[in-house]
Amino acid sequence: MTTPVAVTTRSSPAEKLGGSMADQESSFPAPHAQFRGRCRRLGGLQPSCPELRTELNLLLDQLISENYSGAEIRPEEICTLLTQASRLVPPSQEHLVVKLCQLIHQLLNQLQVIVDEPTLDTLVSYTCQALYSCSPWTHPEVLLAMSALVYANGPQCKRHLPELLGPSGLLMRYSAPSQPDMELRQAAVHCMSSLCMGLPGKPCLEQPYRGVCFKTFLQTLQCPRPPEGDDIVYCMLLQSALKGLQYYLNGEKWSSGPDDLLGSILGILKKFMFFGVPGVIEEVPPVLYPAPLSQYDSVTVVKSSTAAPQDTPEAGRVSAVGVSPSISSLAEQEEEVPWAGQEVWSGGEKERGRRCTGGKRGGANKGPSLRQMEPQRGHAGKNQARVRLSSLHCFLSLLKCVEKRVLFGYWSSFLPDAPTPGSASTLTLLTIVLKDPSPKVRAGSLQVLSALLDGSRGFLSTAEDVSVPRQAFTPLSATLAASLRELHRSLSLALLAESSPHTLTQVIKCLAHLVCNVPYQRLRPGLLSPLWKQIRPYIRHRDVNVRVSCLTLLGALVSAQAPLTEVAQLLKSGDGGGASEEGPCWLLQLCMCLVTKPRDGAHSDSDSATSPAHRNGPAAMEPLPVRLEAMQVLALMVKGYFSLVHNSLLELGHLCNRCLGEEDAYIQLHGSKLLQELGSAITQLYRAEGDSYQPVQSLPVVQFWSNVLNGPLTAALQDELHPTLQTSACDALASILPQAFSQLPDKSQVMCMTMLLGLTYGGNSAAAVRALGVYVLFPCLQEDVMFVVDAANAILACLTDCSSNVRTMAAWSLGNLADTLIVNMELLRSEVSDLLLLKMLTAATQASRDKDRVKSNAVRALGNLLYFLGPEQIVRPQFSSPIEEAMHALTSTVCSDVTMKVRWNACYGLGNAFRNPSLNLGSASWSADAFSALTGAVASCRNFKVRINSAAALSVPPLRQNYGDAAQFARVWQALVEALEGSVDSADFLEYRYSSSLRTQLCQALLHLLSLCQPEDLAGLTPSLSGHVGSSLVQHLTEDGSPAAEGKDGAVLQGRVQVASEALVRLREFSGQTHADTLVDFLEDVLRSLPGDRSAPF
Repeated sequence: MTTPVAVTTRSSPAEKLGGSMADQESSFPAPHAQFRGRCRRLGGLQPSCPELRTELNLLLDQLISENYSGAEIRPEEICTLLTQASRLVPPSQEHLVVKLCQLIHQLLNQLQVIVDEPTLDTLVSYTCQALYSCSPWTHPEVLLAMSALVYANGPQCKRHLPELLGPSGLLMRYSAPSQPDMELRQAAVHCMSSLCMGLPGKPCLEQPYRGVCFKTFLQTLQCPRPPEGDDIVYCMLLQSALKGLQYYLNGEKWSSGPDDLLGSILGILKKFMFFGVPGVIEEVPPVLYPAPLSQYDSVTVVKSSTAAPQDTPEAGRVSAVGVSPSISSLAEQEEEVPWAGQEVWSGGEKERGRRCTGGKRGGANKGPSLRQMEPQRGHAGKNQARVRLSSLHCFLSLLKCVEKRVLFGYWSSFLPDAPTPGSASTLTLLTIVLKDPSPKVRAGSLQVLSALLDGSRGFLSTAEDVSVPRQAFTPLSATLAASLRELHRSLSLALLAESSPHTLTQVIKCLAHLVCNVPYQRLRPGLLSPLWKQIRPYIRHRDVNVRVSCLTLLGALVSAQAPLTEVAQLLKSGDGGGASEEGPCWLLQLCMCLVTKPRDGAHSDSDSATSPAHRNGPAAMEPLPVRLEAMQVLALMVKGYFSLVHNSLLELGHLCNRCLGEEDAYIQLHGSKLLQELGSAITQLYRAEGDSYQPVQSLPVVQFWSNVLNGPLTAALQDELHPTLQTSACDALASILPQAFSQLPDKSQVMCMTMLLGLTYGGNSAAAVRALGVYVLFPCLQEDVMFVVDAANAILACLTDCSSNVRTMAAWSLGNLADTLIVNMELLRSEVSDLLLLKMLTAATQASRDKDRVKSNAVRALGNLLYFLGPEQIVRPQFSSPIEEAMHALTSTVCSDVTMKVRWNACYGLGNAFRNPSLNLGSASWSADAFSALTGAVASCRNFKVRINSAAALSVPPLRQNYGDAAQFARVWQALVEALEGSVDSADFLEYRYSSSLRTQLCQALLHLLSLCQPEDLAGLTPSLSGHVGSSLVQHLTEDGSPAAEGKDGAVLQGRVQVASEALVRLREFSGQTHADTLVDFLEDVLRSLPGDRSAPF
């Protein structure tokens, strides 16, 4: 074999590696200087040197002996060094090859370097050549170096993939189950795992090599353990296969197929989740099947590792959670298991992993001594814990790439059901949480459980146990309810037993995910009260992460299906647990203290590490994460339980002012958001109670807003350095109760309007123009002509903004402004100039051609603007073309392929335009197109809300001449009849809820046409009044008018009877004319079928 020969001149690499100036070396710290000096020495070596082998051996030893963690060494220096070394070390020198491979692995791993493509190609070729030519004892080291080289570099290894992963490739041979050397097999699987590793935003290993690696990982995990082999090496093999499977799943979007392996993967993962757990033996089936209940009988044995005397109360006793005393004893002494995935798990101090049962139970259970459990400890136990953790990490990756609805069928394999008394339950994730001796494995299982619960609200909404249980079978709703109750029970036990702060944080976060997704309204009360009482002591925990997670859980409790009676009672209870109707809510007081008052007691290490600004003695405030989370809890309380906190409205206002006045932008933002929630809650309370309850009088709302507007909110509105804060402040200003705004001092009102008008021309115009859209609906401002005009000009300016978000908000505000014009039509018609009206009409027409989010409000504004135009404006020439374009925009939008919201708003706009008698509906050139668009929508649109609005628009014209000639009138009638016939048929089940409203509107439109018809129209109406169609029409006109169907105490019925009676009187005047008797008979049948008193005889 030919030895690679380098070029004769080595000065260039030497200069590249270390530089040519001696004083450069002295400027670096010792490790850097030594590394560069040795690099220069290596760069100066040539293959022809007589002492090459001795010098290389010395240099490689020196380079390997250094610790490069944290060293500032450039990646290009490493690439050049390794390339030069590979040229100097021939594969025939096996000891040097091994040292070079060790150096490759050490440098790339410690410095986290991904080599460039030329270096990768050179070194992978070198390692492949070494595998072919060197002795087998070197191969594990060579493969280890190769794995470091190809890590996240799989796509760049295209040239070598056939040689590595082909049918007879190197890695395929070494990773085969028939490979007798387990260490070599582990190194090969580890190398394949590195090939599958992908970086975010970068391409992954291409097919079919990706699939080859996947099959190898599965094969490795499914193979039985070799009878002979080292336990540690076998654990490393499993870790490599699980890590490779995780990398594969990270780059995949799972799709089910005929060879779906999801059940096999889940079976493998469940098997290794319990790998090596002391005292647990379970035969996990190789394949898991989706089912609401288990489809196999699992054999679970929970036993102590050593025999214990049976004459003591503690001996042989299994606790309620399936944890034997021996396991608890082991867990109290076990040290934390080292873990390689430090990039995923962050934060938290090093824990000893105790499983103390807390408080009085700390020394109650005395199991076998640590010496008796010693066989379970040591390196084997730690490596087994790493396998379990790798399996959990792989499960997390699987949860991200598989659709939630697919995984719901496998829940029974991983989540507990109600425990059966007297027997051990099937092993689940909660078994790991409660039993595993490693705190990191317990935390990993909690993360998996949180991922399973996240987004499961729709699936869990079927759970129910409030009804009488059925004895014949157990429905899925009862099974889910029992599972949820067991989850609450088990996690509560884990909360009491956990002592590791990091794992305790995960327990509380998992509880928060559970609370957010459980349908408590469908379950028997009592699930939240024990949890509420257990979590309160942890609010003052020493670890800041635990305190933050406690507040997160409390926020989940007060936001879950709020308001819940159970939560309301818990909020009213005082510290002693009794009901406290007087005074503020205890949680409100707690959160306000956390935000505003110094913390009592010493800070934890995590506090001081994360919040150096708060280490100034006992007067230091709570860390920033705690204060922010407390503000979020306050906002959620205000949103869901405002009736319990409204007595502290002024105190909350002072809190908002204090937060807005602080220097930290995050505190300011949360103060502004709390202020916004307070304003929204006050407004909702006023709307819900109506005239029977006046919060302006019973609550100090005006004083509250006066204090806020005189505080630092104005500074937040002008803070251009923090646009998010500015946006939130605008939203808070828009949440003022209109009745309270009218009672504010004039200067405060002017300040609000001036601020918002000015901000619409600034850099944060979206929130400002939205707030203007709220203000134009205030009754006290609708008659303020100057404000209406200024708001209109500001909104028009925002409609031309380059940001679609600004244009969307401006279009919404323009729609509200147009509503205000209609409300005060008599006053504003004489005050608003023609020029401004023309600008608004033109801008709304242009906006109707924008994106759908802009268009939906633009067409709404167009209808109201067309309705607002007076006779003197319509006849002016400058309005002729804009009116034509506006009507064309509305009709084309009704017929276009846009979102349904845009279409029903366009129908609504046409209906409003039809209300303007000055537009000459029926004779105008656009009339035929408008009716054609509406009749097409009412008869054929699949969305019932579009059909409802189009039918409402067709029933607006008050005069017969508005409908055009007889042919047009007949087309409108026929379209309404077809729509009524098709109102019972819908391909979309979600539309069914609107079918009753649609039939009501269609019947109203048909009766309206009958009340307007003339003798020349009768011929076009009679064909649909006889036979099956006529009978069906009578049935619709009578059945849907019943009070039970409408739920409005017969008001709709009486209106329908009145319209039909008036139409009958008119039609009798046409007696003797062709087809008149048919219509009279039809209406008599309708009135005869409608219940109620009618004085006029038929």
